[in-house]
Amino acid sequence: VHCNGPLVSSLPPSSFQSSSSSSDSQSLHHAKLNRRDGGGGWMPERKDQLPWLQVDLRERVEVTAVATQGRFGSSDWVSSYTLLYSDTGSAWKQYRQEDHIGVFPGNTNAEGVTHHKLPHSVRTRYLRFLPRGWSSKGWIGLRVEAYGCSYKSDVADFDGRSSLLYRFNQKSMSTVKDVVSLQFRSWRADGVLVHGEGQRGDYITLELHGGRLALHLNLGDGGHMSVSLGSLLDDQQWHSVQIERFNKQVNFTVDRLTRHVHTGGTGDSLEVDYELSFGGIPLPGKPGTFLRKNFHGCLENLYYNGVNIIDLAKRKKPQIYSVGNVTFSCSGSSAVSATFLSSRRSFLQLPGAGDPAWSVSFQFRTWNDAGMLLWSGLQGAQTLLLILADAQLRLTHHRSALQRRGLDDGQWHSVSVKLKGLQASVAVDNEPPSSILLSDYTALANQGCRNPTLAYQGCIRSIVINDYSVDLYRVQQGLLGNYSDLQIDICDIRDRCTPSYCEHGAVCSQTWSTFHCKCSGTGYTGATCHNSIFAPSCEAHRLMGSASGFFSIDPDGSGPLSPAVVYCNMTGESPAKVWMVVDHNIMGQVTVMGSSPQKPHVMKLNYSATLSQLSTLLHRAEQCQQEVVYRCRKSRLFNTWDGTPLSWWRDRAGERRTYWGGFLPGVQQCSCSLAENCIDMNYFCNCDADRSRHRLKISQISTSSGGFLWNAASFYQELSYLHFPTLQAELSVDVAFYFKTTAPSGVFLENLGARDFIRVELSTPSAVTFTFEVGGGPAVLSVKSHVPLNDKQWHHVRAERNVKEASLQVDQLPLRFLEAPPDGPARLQLNSQLFVEVSVSFESGTSVTYTFQEPFSVMRNKSRQSSAIYAQSSKSREIVAFRFLTTKAPAMLMTVTTYHQQYMTLILTHNGSLQIWYKLDREKQPDVFTATQHSLANGQLHRIQLHREGRDMYDVNQKYKLSTDRELYMIRSLTLGRVTGRAGVDEEVLQAGSRGFVGCLSSVQFNHLAPLKAAILNRGSSLVSVLGNLVESNCGELADKSSSRSLSGGSHFPKERGQERLKNAERSDSAVIGGGSHHFYLLPPPPPPPSPSFPSPSMSPSSSEK
Repeated sequence: VHCNGPLVSSLPPSSFQSSSSSSDSQSLHHAKLNRRDGGGGWMPERKDQLPWLQVDLRERVEVTAVATQGRFGSSDWVSSYTLLYSDTGSAWKQYRQEDHIGVFPGNTNAEGVTHHKLPHSVRTRYLRFLPRGWSSKGWIGLRVEAYGCSYKSDVADFDGRSSLLYRFNQKSMSTVKDVVSLQFRSWRADGVLVHGEGQRGDYITLELHGGRLALHLNLGDGGHMSVSLGSLLDDQQWHSVQIERFNKQVNFTVDRLTRHVHTGGTGDSLEVDYELSFGGIPLPGKPGTFLRKNFHGCLENLYYNGVNIIDLAKRKKPQIYSVGNVTFSCSGSSAVSATFLSSRRSFLQLPGAGDPAWSVSFQFRTWNDAGMLLWSGLQGAQTLLLILADAQLRLTHHRSALQRRGLDDGQWHSVSVKLKGLQASVAVDNEPPSSILLSDYTALANQGCRNPTLAYQGCIRSIVINDYSVDLYRVQQGLLGNYSDLQIDICDIRDRCTPSYCEHGAVCSQTWSTFHCKCSGTGYTGATCHNSIFAPSCEAHRLMGSASGFFSIDPDGSGPLSPAVVYCNMTGESPAKVWMVVDHNIMGQVTVMGSSPQKPHVMKLNYSATLSQLSTLLHRAEQCQQEVVYRCRKSRLFNTWDGTPLSWWRDRAGERRTYWGGFLPGVQQCSCSLAENCIDMNYFCNCDADRSRHRLKISQISTSSGGFLWNAASFYQELSYLHFPTLQAELSVDVAFYFKTTAPSGVFLENLGARDFIRVELSTPSAVTFTFEVGGGPAVLSVKSHVPLNDKQWHHVRAERNVKEASLQVDQLPLRFLEAPPDGPARLQLNSQLFVEVSVSFESGTSVTYTFQEPFSVMRNKSRQSSAIYAQSSKSREIVAFRFLTTKAPAMLMTVTTYHQQYMTLILTHNGSLQIWYKLDREKQPDVFTATQHSLANGQLHRIQLHREGRDMYDVNQKYKLSTDRELYMIRSLTLGRVTGRAGVDEEVLQAGSRGFVGCLSSVQFNHLAPLKAAILNRGSSLVSVLGNLVESNCGELADKSSSRSLSGGSHFPKERGQERLKNAERSDSAVIGGGSHHFYLLPPPPPPPSPSFPSPSMSPSSSEK
């Protein structure tokens, strides 16, 4: 069913409200998309400190997308905004996109429409648009639309003393499959939503506890299971729940977050007697009495195994029994919250606490353990302070804090402060009040308004002064008190630890604006406990000079596997060899007694490493061996009357193996048969000759790895590359390797997604750069060395990115850090196949044109799931890089045009010099810069690097000043090579464009679009147009012993290497390592060896039966 119809265009004028309007002509009902009459849209008063536009959709609907537009015929628009939604027009919730991003990009002019498809739809009646940024040339102007469809539901309201009972047609109900689904909206943090139980001990309970949703399930016979999901679910907003159970498998989902769990015990059916209760657990025989705290809020679309419970209750069907007052509309809550946004500037000033006797009460919730909650002046110059310190409340600066701890847990807490004469008292939640005499603390006098601690940051509601409730709406309207940095009618609290970004079992803690990971005891370190503190192998310990001994080894580094304890045997062999030994629980000889086919002797081995750890260790090993010694006496292995083997062992996959002593799999013989040296050649195994004794010994698993440098990769050509699967880098990624080269630059690693990317490169001979994009623009880390890094010596690079920070280290140079924005995108989404370098040969008349799928300023605001290939830009910014080789001039290298007759172009003039043309204002002459005086049409390979920020443009050795800082607005296309006539383009540019380009182009980059890569990967696409003969080539082919030069000169490139087609061009989902010119050598630490071999005999690296 399509759910994308317009919801605003047909609404009456009464559906619009706002904080203010500048005049009647800019009234609210003109704020519809593409409306031109009246004032052409909504514009608030300029004195409005917190402007907003609100739309009443008349009923609760499902909203799937929103769109905005500036005010018609003006310079007024909104460049960014937040979107709030509500069922009642109060208690608003901020819509957050993926990664908790709460700000939507808006418009860049008055007429363009910016459309946002919501990553997850929202069911609501009211929408509120809050401008965050607006036109620098005018003021706020807004026209809006919302898209979606109608939404019907069955709702029940529970007042905290009521419930619904669904009674079965029989005494008990036994099920092996259950499905429970519902939406809920709760006014408090605790309460039972669903409960059922049986006489044999089975039960199912779904309840809110501390704002989290807990599922308790018992299928009898030890099958108890408890799991919790979600956080802050008492926020008065709708949340969805689904429980799916089949036998012992349970899928528990809360708001798109799912946990998969298994119940224990032997039972696989749920047996419930008489009834299921919803909203509470009534005590049998005592109407109105409940065993647990009841649910207070609303339930919607409540289904149990396909039965619509609320619909049955509304129709008063006999299966449903109602306890207490259950109504069938959602009333909402009267509590109005205020969010204190800043720990430095937020305050709320209210009158009414100046008398000798007064009282104040309120509720608060926060993650911060410190902040000033209340300040009041007393008689004379004294003040009374209520502060939060170390998550405890303190009145004034009294060192004896109240006993109530843990007030920074994100839950609502109630506080009451009373002053009577010289006695002040404070009570927290339901605890008895604590009192002090103010005369004992006169040292606090003369503080004035000085804040002794941070301002409070969190939410406050239900403020009562001297028994009168404070109306926060009057505060918002400026009719009562004063405030700063507050959001009224919203509690914008977030749980930054749910889900937790801390890795490897680290404990997550948080404040209002960030989170922290406690790594102690995990074996990992770093901002998210991502990096292992243990070496990855015994080989690494050898290189560090360690002697033989037991060590903790982390075989997958920062991966999910925990460290394992192994013995490292540093042998004196030459070349150096290290043996890594993994023990198991039965290391000595075992005497086998009384074994028979009916009751065989079984040995189960438990290794000091898990199966996953062992598999990783074995795959990294050059050699692996394990020995089984069986001293047998009249205990045959194979020589039975029917050929059935009497002994076997199981491998790592659990398969039974019957070969011994180094023989081949699938053949029931021992190695003596293969070597023809058995004691009795009439038998295939010595044990079958009825000799020796009857003992069994199994050795450890021993693996070895050789030299450290054997797995280096050499890149001799510019088109050399390695393919790997797409980096799994959503929340954290680290890359480490050694390299040596003589090249002045080159890409080590690059992987792109639809918008995101990650790249590590040698950007100059003395600098390594780590660049990535997670949304919001590229982030760049660079480490510069005082000596060249292209000195043909090994250099170590380690780059890491996680949701907290990014880092880059080169050799022993200082580590560079870059903190992530606290509310920025978290997930790095990579997917597509990439090439490190693409070189193509252009003939006369050849051109490659990349046409942007939509006007760029619109497209960049699309969903992150867009699969289109496009450049990422920020305002007034371009990055251009490529290499070229030619002997022809004039020539057109690159042209970028917009829908507004703007262009940027790079040409070679008649004398071969490089010119850069910018025309950003069609009413003015273009800016023209000559970057070189000498000819670049000299048959040598040249490298171009340009970077513009506003009016400043840079190449590798100089800076240019543009006449304007305008952006290339609504980019139409990018063309390499020949350009036909274009209106508004200057004659000299047209002349170069008509000649086109003859030669070789390589590694072309415009912002983060790679047009040559796009041309190769997307041939046949409507986005890419190729005219003439385009041949994948190598820039070194066109000139023997050509040299590569930047605008200031450069180093030599390799000799001619001929044309070469890119291999594996059709593969997808891969990353690329390597590339660049001259010889690149990459060495990943630690070395990943080939698959292990198993000398006689190979034993199972898991618990095995022998």
